[in-house]
Amino acid sequence: MTNATRLLVKRQGAVLILTINDAPWNRMSFAYMDALDAAIERAAVDPKVRALVFTAEGEANFSVGMDLKQVLLEANTPAGWEDVLDQRLRVLARIESLEKPSIATLCGHCLGGGLELALACYFRLAASEGARIGLPEMELGTIPAWGATARLTRCVGRDHALDMILRARKIDGREALLAQLKGAALALANELAAQPPIAVANALRCIVGASEKPLADAIADERQAFLRCAASNDQAEGMRAFVDKRKPVFTGT
Repeated sequence: MTNATRLLVKRQGAVLILTINDAPWNRMSFAYMDALDAAIERAAVDPKVRALVFTAEGEANFSVGMDLKQVLLEANTPAGWEDVLDQRLRVLARIESLEKPSIATLCGHCLGGGLELALACYFRLAASEGARIGLPEMELGTIPAWGATARLTRCVGRDHALDMILRARKIDGREALLAQLKGAALALANELAAQPPIAVANALRCIVGASEKPLADAIADERQAFLRCAASNDQAEGMRAFVDKRKPVFTGT
């Protein structure tokens, strides 16, 4: 299977749908991660893309994570593991730093690197039944290493992160407090894509990392973000539309 077929990329309106294509387990091979890296880099600068949905081919599983057999065959040395980490961390950092909303749809098994990819997104939707979500690395004698110890802790709190990681515990969709799937993800993505892109980008800049900054610094960032929006045609259009009692038409300028 080539890089191109490991990852299916389709734009539907302003929403880019990225589908891992290695059913039923959807393992995250080197080829898939390389293709994903390139697709995210293109999406970041494509003005036609305003939101992204990460999903999987088939209905069985989102992803069981890294293709361990491939790694053991091709990269099972200290230098090889460094290369694996560099690749995975680079791709997830690209997703997390996108100034466009990203949504992961979780069904079946969403384990290890599959969950770590979802944690790098801004939103996660899971099937209420059948989803098995977890970080089983302890069962392999290791720990999550694509940022999950930090991202999961920030997402669910220290106690829940310790419980899931140290016990290699898998939770279901209901326990994750997440709801129905691909249709819901696309509806959410379309809703977010209809928002003014300049304002969305600036809101994401403010929100991501705000909890790690002093309040005064976070408020100063917010002030500058607002002023960037104030210089845009979109803010003028939004305010005019409110006064005129009509729906605004945002252009991203």
